[in-house]
Amino acid sequence: QVQLVESGGGLVQPGGSLRLSCAASGFTFSAYTMNWYRQATGKERDVVATITTIGKTNYADSVKERFTMSRDNAKKTMYLQMNSLKPEDTAVYYCVAGSPGNPRYWGQGTQVTVSS
Repeated sequence: QVQLVESGGGLVQPGGSLRLSCAASGFTFSAYTMNWYRQATGKERDVVATITTIGKTNYADSVKERFTMSRDNAKKTMYLQMNSLKPEDTAVYYCVAGSPGNPRYWGQGTQVTVSS
């Protein structure tokens, strides 16, 4: 049974930081490109960051220099370190396995709210 379980979301003030985690099971984690997507209320779901099987990362322009994605294949876990958070980063964040053009497995999402 495939599972992607996100954690680490919550409420943070503008300028603050959060670290999201995603624990994977039920598939060969190391063989998949992994992604973080996010969806704000009333908006489309968009890719925020991607990490390939060899650790190459790519970020949406809106989060470059603020977010850092990493993975630990031995722990079957990936992370998203989010710094200098802005109100516009408020969204549900999803852990996704597969290439951005062909996402295969989705987590249930974790809410991130940036507000004073």
